[in-house]
Amino acid sequence: MMQNAILWWSSLYVRLMFVFWPCASAGNQCHIQNEMADCSHLKLTQIPSDLPKNITSLDISHNQLRQLDPANLTKYSQLVYLNAGYNIISKLQPELCQNVPLLQILKLEHNELCKLPDRVFASCTNLTELNLGYNRLNIKNDPFKTLKNLNILDLSHNSLKSANLGLEQQLEKLHELMLGGNQITELKKEDFSFLRNTSLNSLDLSSNPLKEFHTGCFHTIGNLFGLVLNKVELGENRTKKLCTELSNTEIRNLSLSRVKLSYIGKSTFQGLQGTNLTILNLSQNSLSLIENDSFQWLSSLQYLNLKINNIHVSSRLFYGLSSLKHLNLINSLSGKIEDFSFHWLYHLEYLIMDNNNFPGITANMFTGLNNLKYLSLCNCNINLQRITNKTFSSLTNSSLQVLNLTKTRISTIESEAFSSLGHLKILDLGLNEISQQLTGHEFKGLNNIQDIYLSYNKNLTLQSESFIFVPSLRKLMLRKVGCSNLELSPSPFHHLRNLTVLDISNNNIANIKEDLFDGLDKLDILDLQHNNLARLWKHANPGGPVLFLKGLPNLRILNLKSNGLDEIPVQVFKGLFQLKHLDLGSNNLNLLPATLFDDQASLNSLNLQKNLITSVEEKVFGPPFRSLRKLEMDSNPFDCTCESIAWFADWLNETQADIPGLRSQYICNTPPKYHGSLVLYFDSSACKDSAPFKLLFVISTTIVMVFIFVVLTIHFEGWRIAFYWNVLVNRILGFKEFERHQEQYDYDAYVIHAREDKNWVSKNFMSLEKNNHFEIKFCLEERDFEAGVSEFEATINSIKTSRKIIFVVTEHLLQDPWCKNFKVYHALQQAVEQSRDSIILIFLEDIQDYKLYHALHLRRGMFRSRCILNWPAQKERISAFHQHLVMALKCQSKVH
Repeated sequence: MMQNAILWWSSLYVRLMFVFWPCASAGNQCHIQNEMADCSHLKLTQIPSDLPKNITSLDISHNQLRQLDPANLTKYSQLVYLNAGYNIISKLQPELCQNVPLLQILKLEHNELCKLPDRVFASCTNLTELNLGYNRLNIKNDPFKTLKNLNILDLSHNSLKSANLGLEQQLEKLHELMLGGNQITELKKEDFSFLRNTSLNSLDLSSNPLKEFHTGCFHTIGNLFGLVLNKVELGENRTKKLCTELSNTEIRNLSLSRVKLSYIGKSTFQGLQGTNLTILNLSQNSLSLIENDSFQWLSSLQYLNLKINNIHVSSRLFYGLSSLKHLNLINSLSGKIEDFSFHWLYHLEYLIMDNNNFPGITANMFTGLNNLKYLSLCNCNINLQRITNKTFSSLTNSSLQVLNLTKTRISTIESEAFSSLGHLKILDLGLNEISQQLTGHEFKGLNNIQDIYLSYNKNLTLQSESFIFVPSLRKLMLRKVGCSNLELSPSPFHHLRNLTVLDISNNNIANIKEDLFDGLDKLDILDLQHNNLARLWKHANPGGPVLFLKGLPNLRILNLKSNGLDEIPVQVFKGLFQLKHLDLGSNNLNLLPATLFDDQASLNSLNLQKNLITSVEEKVFGPPFRSLRKLEMDSNPFDCTCESIAWFADWLNETQADIPGLRSQYICNTPPKYHGSLVLYFDSSACKDSAPFKLLFVISTTIVMVFIFVVLTIHFEGWRIAFYWNVLVNRILGFKEFERHQEQYDYDAYVIHAREDKNWVSKNFMSLEKNNHFEIKFCLEERDFEAGVSEFEATINSIKTSRKIIFVVTEHLLQDPWCKNFKVYHALQQAVEQSRDSIILIFLEDIQDYKLYHALHLRRGMFRSRCILNWPAQKERISAFHQHLVMALKCQSKVH
């Protein structure tokens, strides 16, 4: 057993080496991890032969392969993913998938394939994705007809002149067909007849010089759900013809981006009237004129993209789009938007109008958008300097939840400016020019507001009542708004009991009171970076240090970067038990109190870079460093002495934490002996008493040597020790138990073996019976079966009258159908019914456990170790084998 254990650990070590070490052959340096091999970008000319056999993914792209030799893939029969793109492969061989029968994804883009041999994919029955883009293929003879499970086929950029890929019906499970970037000039009626039983989610014909759509060209496809014609010069006439050909199809997604469609008439989309089109992309078409009622045929449309055009929005432009939910008008509008233009869109939920110029928001611009949830006017030049209570009055009846007004040049917010938006949850007013004192009435009426973004405005002066009307607020962003004085009582934030995120960074704050954050029990993130808080934590501060972080029991992230801090009171972080991320970088900290971080035992990330820290001692940093996952403490003037840095150097060499710049930025400053050297290489051995370590070395060395001696003794002489032990036990104890029950059975064991092993069984088992010392009787089929009794009946009777059942396990036994289907079944049934542990396995050959299970439904783990015997290769060990067999035969069979 010890020998098997050693072999098992050796095998495990080799496998781990394969998983975590790169493949280190002379020809390549593939990266192997989790049964995936990445051999890309290595200038290889053939597939490496020294990869693990069990890999399921192989990336051999961006190399110099001229052919994909099936013989080189024979070893990797478990492959599911194979990427051979970006090579110079010019030919495929039909045997490709025969050697990788499980292959599902094959990528061959950017090669030099010109033609596909007959039945080249005949064996690729499991293939679901095939990429042949950017080659020079000429498709003939239905090369894809055997790909019954293919979902994605990419033939883009192959200079194909026709979309016809076959004459026979095929590719029933295809979902995506990409034919973009070819030389297809027309679509004939029969071109897609090979897809007549296919439901395509996407047919991509982008960047083709299409000039003509023949009648019925799309109707031969079983079901066409998506069509992409981006960068196809259609114009208004061919677009109209296209829509006619798409009538009465299942089209749902149509993309016509950059098709030079500058004009849309009333009848352009008339052909789509009977369809269920839900997505239409008309972006980047330089659209300048859309006639009124042009979209009246698209009653099912839900998503309309008009991005980057030049459209005038008239009162009937969107007439008929009653189902529209998402409208993209980014950088697409010119001139005035007429009143009630959107009132046809009563199901619209998302309206994006970023980067546009129009005179302003009129009283009835958004009237009718009762289901609107998201409105974005980011970076719009719309004369929105002052927001009044009438600005968004047209949205009074809407259910608007998100309003984005960033970069709209707002300078003033009047009282109750958003009172008509009672459902609003997120209000973004960042990156504007707001300069005013917030009295609180600006946000009156926002009863459901959760997030307010005010960051990057000119000057916001806060008062105690600035947020009195928004107690539901959870996130407040006030970065760089010039609110430098927060020494107010009560605090501006004292009404915000639900606040979880507060950002008041980059405000040059120097004066705050100790109760600034009182009551913010739910605060999770607090950002105070780039302020001027140094004086508040000095012991010389009048009244003592201001401990403004108290009362924040759920604080998880705290940012105090760049505050000029040079002192930290010992009690400043007390009670912050949930703190996970602490940033104290770019300050002037040097000596830290011994118990400063005692409450931060669960800290994950700590930033102390660019300070003046010289000493990193265990009494200060021990508690937070135990759970630390990331440490940033580079660019400090470390004092590399035993007292200051020895513990830290040892920790750096042992920790699994992420430490950026460890081998370049953690540099000793003093003493002169270590100046300029890395802290990582500080020799701490001189700092310790070596006497205990010498004793530990002697003890550990002795234990290791004794262990090695025991292992080697068991390995080479273990069988002899076991033999004499069994002999001793037999002579002292005898076999009284066997004698007590012997009269119940006719035989000691019934022997199951293959016919080819008959001679071995007769020779070895009969000789053992003749040994008077053992007194054993076996039931052998050739000798003991009664004449005239069927083999079926004789086998069952013999099993019932035998104490034990012996399996002589060889390759012949595993392939013997009589043994597999009958004898093994009755032997196991007999053992289970009588509750007996009575089966003995004798292995004449080295049989893998999975073979044993698949053939006989047996595993070694099902039996006790004494019931599993291996026929010895050395003659001198045969007597020991006999002794083991006798012990197995005469041991108690009942299971306790």
